[in-house]
Amino acid sequence: MAKGRRAAGETGRSGRRAGRGRAAEPVTERVAGGLAELQPDPDRPRARTLLIDGAPQSHVDPDDPTRLEFSYQRRLGHVADLAAPPGRPVQALHLGGGAFTLARYVAATRPRSTQQVVEIDAPLVAFVRRELPLDPSWRIRVRSGDAREVLAKVADGWADLIIADVFAGARTPAHLTSVEFAAEVRRVVRPGGCYAANLADGPPSLGFVKSQVATVGTVFPELCLVAEPAVLRGRRFGNAILVASDVALPVGELTRRCATDAAQGRVETGASLDAFCGGAAAVRDTDAKPSPEPPPSVFR
Repeated sequence: MAKGRRAAGETGRSGRRAGRGRAAEPVTERVAGGLAELQPDPDRPRARTLLIDGAPQSHVDPDDPTRLEFSYQRRLGHVADLAAPPGRPVQALHLGGGAFTLARYVAATRPRSTQQVVEIDAPLVAFVRRELPLDPSWRIRVRSGDAREVLAKVADGWADLIIADVFAGARTPAHLTSVEFAAEVRRVVRPGGCYAANLADGPPSLGFVKSQVATVGTVFPELCLVAEPAVLRGRRFGNAILVASDVALPVGELTRRCATDAAQGRVETGASLDAFCGGAAAVRDTDAKPSPEPPPSVFR
């Protein structure tokens, strides 16, 4: 659980150092999704970890936007790196805002990129903008609203890259897990573009992740899945990144990068991914369910 959190409902304003030699204090604010907290990083003066009701959401270092502290965000960063030749600007759509960590990363690694961030929690957006402002030179537009509703308004083929990292509390909402949603994603991704989704699942069967592979596979012909080996074996709850495209994915380079991470990731694709899913069925709007609730031990 988060340490040093203020009482529920209490709002803090100052997350800055209050005096020489004095450590920065956590900043909290009530937002639509619960109690948001920005915890200082003891090793980096301006870096903060965003938590919602004690659940870690993202980490931001304003002094180095290319630093991705969370392993699942590093894997999404690898996907962003491989979505186009190095340094080339892209058009990126982020479903789920948090602290805008991946949008900051793309802006730093691919200058002149055009990005849209969709976040349903408007008070959270205001909180993050105030405490961790975006560089005004970055071409990042933040849109308030439901991810699927906003996605439906984006032009066909607009995005080189779509990253979905949407959680209500600690669960992905049901309406963002269906074939119909995946079809909208496919409509917005340009030919040759890429879609990456952060999924969370765990023992005993990883049924949610397997169903999402089947669901996204109904509209994208090329897929791979990245997670720590223990997660893929169903030994513990964790994140898995599902990557999809209409062209061959850079699986070899993605495998190399994930294998050399501090938290080593394994990439499943092709026949091994088919075997992993074991004939899981795709999910439609009519039977969609949110991702499973994480066990309490995940956030301790």
